[in-house]
Amino acid sequence: MGRMQALALAAVLTAVPVLAGCVAEPGPSPTSPLASGPAATGSAAPPSTSAPLETTQSSNKAPVYWIGRSNSNIFLYREFRDVPEQENPVTRALRAMMSEKPLDPDFFTPWQNPGKLATSISGKDVITVDVSEDAFNSNLDADMAARAVQQLVYTATAAAASSGLIDSGQQIRVRILVDGHTDYMAFGHVQLGALMTRQAGLVAPVWIVDPQEGVEVADGSVKITGRSLSAGGKLRWQILRGGENGAKAPFLTGETTASSDQGQAGVFTLALTLPTGDYELKVAQAGTGEGPDQFEDTRTFKVR
Repeated sequence: MGRMQALALAAVLTAVPVLAGCVAEPGPSPTSPLASGPAATGSAAPPSTSAPLETTQSSNKAPVYWIGRSNSNIFLYREFRDVPEQENPVTRALRAMMSEKPLDPDFFTPWQNPGKLATSISGKDVITVDVSEDAFNSNLDADMAARAVQQLVYTATAAAASSGLIDSGQQIRVRILVDGHTDYMAFGHVQLGALMTRQAGLVAPVWIVDPQEGVEVADGSVKITGRSLSAGGKLRWQILRGGENGAKAPFLTGETTASSDQGQAGVFTLALTLPTGDYELKVAQAGTGEGPDQFEDTRTFKVR
């Protein structure tokens, strides 16, 4: 995979608001030939469900999915980004996905900034994306190509749902055209043109929603939110605090349980009192028995 393989060796995470339900189709395993994965290490496999479709939000920020690595697994992670408002919400989010860098250095995108990009919505459940061929100018293997296409599907459906352009109560489909034509082979591996849906098993099993990477929050009570795909599952978290020499030392640790309540399934919240400083948050799905914790997500932030 060359340059993109080196990029993929980055790592880990990102964000989500409180979500509503969405059906997902089976998809390529996030631990397929791309990595050794849990199957090779004897640890638990990630949940096979997809992240629920985003609900309408008042924020103008665009939901953008990126590709990132958690240990030996590759998943889709999401950030909310400030974007120009001269285009429709779906086009804005996809343009950010193809032309900007993730806030979190652990993520990357194989897409290139396209010369042309347009989107439209027909009926209540079909998004059409028409993009120029130059967006695909990356050398990917078949597994990464499949993830890149799903990165687009997740971003398009998230932007349409969060902006209220489509009904988030049903499965949303995406058709990708290249220069107005069907049947393009994306990254040389994925046939486009047919309607696509979010595929299961590709999103990160553990998400840190807030704070986002690198933000500053007020000292005192710091609210941390996130989501696990294992509703009712146990999570372990750790806060590291940066010292004067740049080294990080454990500051707080604990456990929490993801909600099992309908409408809030998988959501977890922490309210911590943190003094001024630079911090790194780590959250992972607790291992069972003597098994190690899994699918760690990390986030750095500042308290001022």
